[in-house]
Amino acid sequence: MASKRKSGCSKEFAESYMLLNPEDADFFDLLGVLFSRKLGNRRFVECDAEGAVEGSFRHRWLIFVSVVLQKFLMYVAKPLAFFGSCIELLINLLLLNGGFFRIFINFLTCNLVIPKRDAPNYLSCIGNLDVRVKLDAIKREDSRYYASIAMMASKVSYENAAYLKDLITNQWKMQFVGFYDCWNDFQEKAMTQLLVLLDKHEERDTYVVAFRGTEPFDADAWCTDLDISWYGIPGIGKMHGGFMKALGLQRNVGWPKEIQWDESVPPLAYYVVRDILRKGLSENPNAKFILTGHSLGGALAILYPTIMFLHDDKLLIERLEGIYTFGQPRVGDEAYAEFMRQKLRENSIMYCRFVYCNDIVPRLPYDDKGLLFKHFGVCLFFNRRYELRVLDEEPNKNYFSPWSVIPMMFNAILEIIRSFTIAYINGPLYREGWFLFGFRLFGLLIPGIPAHGPQDYINSTLLGSIEKHFKAD
Repeated sequence: MASKRKSGCSKEFAESYMLLNPEDADFFDLLGVLFSRKLGNRRFVECDAEGAVEGSFRHRWLIFVSVVLQKFLMYVAKPLAFFGSCIELLINLLLLNGGFFRIFINFLTCNLVIPKRDAPNYLSCIGNLDVRVKLDAIKREDSRYYASIAMMASKVSYENAAYLKDLITNQWKMQFVGFYDCWNDFQEKAMTQLLVLLDKHEERDTYVVAFRGTEPFDADAWCTDLDISWYGIPGIGKMHGGFMKALGLQRNVGWPKEIQWDESVPPLAYYVVRDILRKGLSENPNAKFILTGHSLGGALAILYPTIMFLHDDKLLIERLEGIYTFGQPRVGDEAYAEFMRQKLRENSIMYCRFVYCNDIVPRLPYDDKGLLFKHFGVCLFFNRRYELRVLDEEPNKNYFSPWSVIPMMFNAILEIIRSFTIAYINGPLYREGWFLFGFRLFGLLIPGIPAHGPQDYINSTLLGSIEKHFKAD
């Protein structure tokens, strides 16, 4: 097992790196990282960077927490997945049969509907939080159109392929290009999912690439989020190791322009999207594409053009119109941020980072002296009333501030109250169900968790005055 996440990092790919291998960490080795400044002496740490072998206590404490949490998630991965499957199955059983009482009636009359996970009517836990999937609320001529399409595509990317094909083809009246399970070469399993669709229009066609975010009961995806490893790429900067692995980084090779891949193994996310876009854009000179994602998916959406710039892929660079991320975590250091600012500006590529209120994920990993991660690009920040502020950085940027606990708890209470009033104020489209209400109750314990759900990001694109920003831009 230990070999699965070994870096095998070549000097040609990364000029420096600091990699964590939780499988190799035992109890005494973990304690040692707290008391010794020499990170290189730890069996679960691989590093090749000036100054990285001697970390501050805060840095070493964050490494300790990251590894402990990853080891715990690896230990509970199977029961967590089983528990999540049971919850998801129960919710679908209730919805498909019309509630608790109808289940018994349907059972007695031999009409009980048994949910099937690969069926067009089966919804994930994320999908059941907010069942809205219609695009009627936004028109093509509206300046918010692509931001709203991006958010909705990010939301539905949590669903199965049959559901997506039916939705996109029959309801959205768009072309379903494909839904892909992609390989992680370090975890040696398919754990990155993405959706590609084509929005055809008489004036132009737009490919929408939506990366799936972290599923609530997927321990592997949470380990990717918690992995604070990093790689330093010459001329670019330091980037989050877990996110790079999820996007398609190859062990011992890095990011080659062309690859020889065994077709019996699922594809790598970056390369399968690249090949689809190259073919589609070459055949249609009027077509462009946008990248999007929620949570982990947002991190992959902004890392994707980084590799395009690394490869100098002119066709894709010229046709990339915009990047829309929702609840996106930080992905790199200040050098990386400056590299991306310059490249996006040079190529007139729009990048908008949506952040809702107290969402915990955009405030991770830390932006302080202990860690190196930084945000960049326009932050469209929405408060509890979905009022927009255009900022460089979201307020309370590192979340865990003792001064913000009481305001966040108070805000969580007001969000619960809003669950009962929003439909009366804004219309039936915004009515919240019992499952979402229960999720909001969880916010009384950890306010930033319910705020990360897609429901508030959909409301932000529909109720927030974002058209002013896009018209000005």
